[in-house]
Amino acid sequence: MSAHPTPPRRASGRLSTGRSGAGPSRRDLLMLAAAAPALALPAGPARASLGAPAAGNPAHFSFTVGDVTATIVSDGYFEIPASGLGVNADPKEVQAFLAAHYLSVDQTYSHTNHLLIEKGADRILVDVGSGHRFFDTAGRLVANLSALGLSPEDITHVVITHAHPDHIWGIRDEFDEPLFPEAQYFMGEVEHGYWLSDGLVDRVAPAEQQFVVGAINAIQAEGVDWTLLNDGDEVVPGVSVIATPGHTPGHLSVRLSDGDDSLIALGDSMTHGWISFARPDWYHSVDVDGPQAAASRRRLLDMAASDGIAVLGYHFPFPGVGHVMAEGDAYRFVPALWKF
Repeated sequence: MSAHPTPPRRASGRLSTGRSGAGPSRRDLLMLAAAAPALALPAGPARASLGAPAAGNPAHFSFTVGDVTATIVSDGYFEIPASGLGVNADPKEVQAFLAAHYLSVDQTYSHTNHLLIEKGADRILVDVGSGHRFFDTAGRLVANLSALGLSPEDITHVVITHAHPDHIWGIRDEFDEPLFPEAQYFMGEVEHGYWLSDGLVDRVAPAEQQFVVGAINAIQAEGVDWTLLNDGDEVVPGVSVIATPGHTPGHLSVRLSDGDDSLIALGDSMTHGWISFARPDWYHSVDVDGPQAAASRRRLLDMAASDGIAVLGYHFPFPGVGHVMAEGDAYRFVPALWKF
């Protein structure tokens, strides 16, 4: 990890506003949480819990990267047990960390922040959400695209970071037809090969078998033809992928560059807006290879902090866009300003 004695280049002016605006099944996760032993927490500040509004909040956020318009579009949210966080650390330390950051020690509230890139005639969508096949609080991507004035037919390129439910199960509509019928589809060659490898469903834990079956069904959806990518390949000029394995064997992050400005859509290489930065070596139960996930994460964090690259966290608090500040052996996420 390189030292970072000076502020990131152009960090404060990198983003400007345009339009205003996996692991076990859900049942298994809930059962796991119920069975987990209670852990005593040290005394700390009370949680400053904010309730949801009676009416909906805005579901998209637009800005520019160079001269390219980028929009974060939500697919909704879901909650999973916090017991899956930091599984290589002392559970008491993990819970103390969560409590100190005003976060629930029981449930993790995960946003789902999709990157939409509008570059000339191209409209590039990173991941397709879970549709109606996962949590009933998710699957809102198409409705939120509609609020932007876009239909599924307007999407020209779809890039999949990895084949977990909340990123790919929304690839088909309720009639099992491609949800984005005019799009070209892209995913990592390693990721594609992993999920379609012979006998994978029999090699994973029983609780993970539905993830494998769901990934296979999505990847092999009729009418979807894949272009397979490797590290550094471009989807269109200025939009490339970075191999960030660990969360899944072929996980990709997506980099948008225009002139001197860049943004990296992290996918699930970083899944927690606090832990991923302050404790980058902690990994989670949904990571296929935890140590490799931590190594990929540190590489991205160092690159983003050293080069002043903005980042988007798929599961960070909406809209999930900001910068990375190096702090000794750890990092801090600095949210970008929402500009009107």
